[in-house]
Amino acid sequence: MKFTDGYWQLRPGVEVLRPRDVEDVVVEGDDLLVYAPTVPIGSRGDTLNRPLVTVRLTSPMPDVVGVRISHHLGGVDRGPHFAIGREAHDVAITLPEAPGKAPATFTAGRLTARVATEGPWGLEFVSPQGRVLTSSTAQSVGVIGTPDGPFVREQLTMGVAETIYGLGERFGAFAKNGQSVDIWNEDGGTASEQAYKNVPFYLSDAGYGLFVAHPERVSFEIGTEVVSRAQFSVAGAELQYYVVYGATPKEILERYTALTGRPARVPAWSYGLWLSTSFTTSYSEETVTSFVDGMAERELPLSVFHFDCFWMRQFHWSDFLWDPAMFPDPAGMLARLKAKGLRICVWINPYIAQRSYLFEEGRALGFLVTRADGSVWQWDKWQAGMALVDFTNPEAVAWYQGKLKVLLDDGVDCFKTDFGERIPTDVAWHDGSDPQRMHNYYTQLYNQVVFDLLVQERGEGEAVLFARSATAGGQQYPVHWGGDCESTFVAMAESLRGGLSLGMSGFGFWSHDIGGFEGTPDPAVFKRWVAFGLLSSHSRLHGSNSYRVPWAFDDEAVDVTRAFTRLKLSLMPYLGAAGAEASATGVPVMRAMALEFPGDRGVAGLGTQYLLGDSLLVAPVFSAERDTDVYLPEGTWTHLLTGERVAGHGWRRESHGFDSLPLYVRPGTVLPVGAVVDEPEYAWADGVTLRLFELPDGHDAVTTVPGGTGAPASFRVVRDGDTVRVSSDDASGAWSVAIGATAAPAASATGAGEVVIGL
Repeated sequence: MKFTDGYWQLRPGVEVLRPRDVEDVVVEGDDLLVYAPTVPIGSRGDTLNRPLVTVRLTSPMPDVVGVRISHHLGGVDRGPHFAIGREAHDVAITLPEAPGKAPATFTAGRLTARVATEGPWGLEFVSPQGRVLTSSTAQSVGVIGTPDGPFVREQLTMGVAETIYGLGERFGAFAKNGQSVDIWNEDGGTASEQAYKNVPFYLSDAGYGLFVAHPERVSFEIGTEVVSRAQFSVAGAELQYYVVYGATPKEILERYTALTGRPARVPAWSYGLWLSTSFTTSYSEETVTSFVDGMAERELPLSVFHFDCFWMRQFHWSDFLWDPAMFPDPAGMLARLKAKGLRICVWINPYIAQRSYLFEEGRALGFLVTRADGSVWQWDKWQAGMALVDFTNPEAVAWYQGKLKVLLDDGVDCFKTDFGERIPTDVAWHDGSDPQRMHNYYTQLYNQVVFDLLVQERGEGEAVLFARSATAGGQQYPVHWGGDCESTFVAMAESLRGGLSLGMSGFGFWSHDIGGFEGTPDPAVFKRWVAFGLLSSHSRLHGSNSYRVPWAFDDEAVDVTRAFTRLKLSLMPYLGAAGAEASATGVPVMRAMALEFPGDRGVAGLGTQYLLGDSLLVAPVFSAERDTDVYLPEGTWTHLLTGERVAGHGWRRESHGFDSLPLYVRPGTVLPVGAVVDEPEYAWADGVTLRLFELPDGHDAVTTVPGGTGAPASFRVVRDGDTVRVSSDDASGAWSVAIGATAAPAASATGAGEVVIGL
């Protein structure tokens, strides 16, 4: 929210009071409290009839400093709250010997907050090297009165070349500089400034992250209220935020996800290709079988089949009952599909249509969200007479999970948790939660309820969602997909920007509708999107009113789908390791260039390409034409499909048919490539080929290949001059070593041992 009218004036009806002096600095346990009046105190009379701003510095874990700015402390806290992780650690607090002689300091791990104790308000956040990362200045903090009620505002300084990323899955410009963003979940598609996944966290390439710990609407003005500052504000009398330090962007994400939650491990089968019925298309068991058999006949590897909304009867969503006219034998059908080696996903949402038998059942039990007068909240958008399950009620949670468990018992493996954004604010929640705070937070409860059931029934590492909405902490319940996009090249690009932005917000796994959702893509769009989709964390063919089976487009689309699906499955030893890293550290599988190359100014704000894992550079082609541009950082890069070696540092124009795209291997990479190309679940280390790319002399590192369905294996790779030694103490199956992308293996072995090759 903007409060000023240019540099000099305030907007009509706005009053801003700022800390102007520091009256006292107090240590309270492990906290530092700063009392700051809104005028300089020259006499006793200056203490009367004006606010005293209280600023409390805390630290939940090393390298993180929390700041709570309070005007009035007597408000009613109704929740909900984001869960904040905590780690035992010591903080160091220093106070000046006399007021004004020196700043007070608060140090947690490698991050220090420095508070001026005399003169204008000043709060600086300082790196271990003494560099000021960002600061709150004399004009930054505001206790603000408006015609709409009180607000608290903070403004943190931005450097001349500082770039801001994140704030959830946003489809506009990848760098957030110059954008005004409201953190408020909406069902707005990918072609607007609205977003399904709003996260009040941004990552700065200046060496810090900023998390505003409010589930309600948070307004960010990234250089739009004051060009040199990132502003954020919330309604009410208090504002809580955390500054997160990291020596690299990856470290910032690691600390931030320690604070808000790490992505869960996902099952190996989920990395394979998903095929959907699409949304409003006409389909029955016969249609589904024809799709599945058609994929097999064309040798298109398929891992998951998804049933979208109309697996249930129209007007009955969500009652979780199969439409008997289209699916007369659901359990038998699921058994037949699973006999073909498929996993099954079905569409759900948390809304209950009035015609659903669950509406009356939920109403009678008190499990539906109500208005203040006790009536069930309803409207006719999406579903006629739609109501909403109240997940703040533990009994409603158990009721909802019980309905889903029936589906799991019949053979369903996972759920597409659609919607979760259309949450009203004129309602009363079972646990008394604040409706404004519940609007964004509802999706957290929704996805957690479903994910917890899957963990309970399938086990950790086997639970997976296909979720649309999220907020901070939602990364714990993967996978998320990009929502409703058009079937155009422009929408393909905006989808990528959204996924990279979400990755910069702590989400490890992400997908999108290959070919786009709205409309029918022309064959060129579909084929280009296939390459992008199968070089993403997760890959799904899905549309709105038209099918997405590749043969619906042309024969080349079938060939392109086959080639890139097989490529992805061969990369499972590599992708499995990237997924494990995402779960362990919060670093996403699909990584913005700025995340991997923070010292390269050429990648600042670059949202048209990415790294898949830490070593594969992917630049989707957003055109039917062959010519495209790719930026390669410094070093010698090798094209994975052709073996061409290219010297980086800069942009280059290339020509690619539909069966190719810029796909480069980073210099210094040991890339494990699997021996299987028709399914994601296999013993990844058995038959693996270690492909070596531009290893520097003196390279000495261990590459661990995850197990998949077999045992993991570790390989030590050492280069000494023109000789490379590769050894393993724990490999049990066959393995081989190759130089570059297209060369045949130079040496092979079985089990523990060593091979030596010359370069």
